[in-house]
Amino acid sequence: MLVGSPKAFSQECEWGNIPLCDHGDPNRVNQSTFKLSGVPSGTKKLAFNLEDLDADYDHEGETIAYNGQNSIPAGVVDYLSPCPPDGNHDYQWTVRALGSGGKELGKAKAKRSYPK
Repeated sequence: MLVGSPKAFSQECEWGNIPLCDHGDPNRVNQSTFKLSGVPSGTKKLAFNLEDLDADYDHEGETIAYNGQNSIPAGVVDYLSPCPPDGNHDYQWTVRALGSGGKELGKAKAKRSYPK
C-alpha cells in the first residue's frame, strides 16, 4: 500500500469586516480569519505577519499558541490593516509554524488584494 506524502503547509485568509482604509494610515484590527492545512508535526506556535508587496510596508502580526486547530477565527490575530493610499495593493500573509525553542518547522504564504 502506498502512503502519500504529508500535505504541504498552506493557509487561506479572509479579510473579514475590517474597516475600509485607503488613506495610508492603517488601523489596528483583528477581523481576519485563517484556514490552515498541513501544519507541520511538532508545531507549538504560529507566527502571523502581513506585508504590503506594493509599498514594502510591514503591517505586523502576532504569534499565537497552536493546539491542533485548523482554523483561526476573527479576533485572534492582531495587526495593522491594509490601507493603500493609491488604489489596490497586493498583500501577503506569511504564517510560520514554530516548534520547541522557536525553531521554524514550516512556512505558508498567501496573497490577497485590498480593497477587495
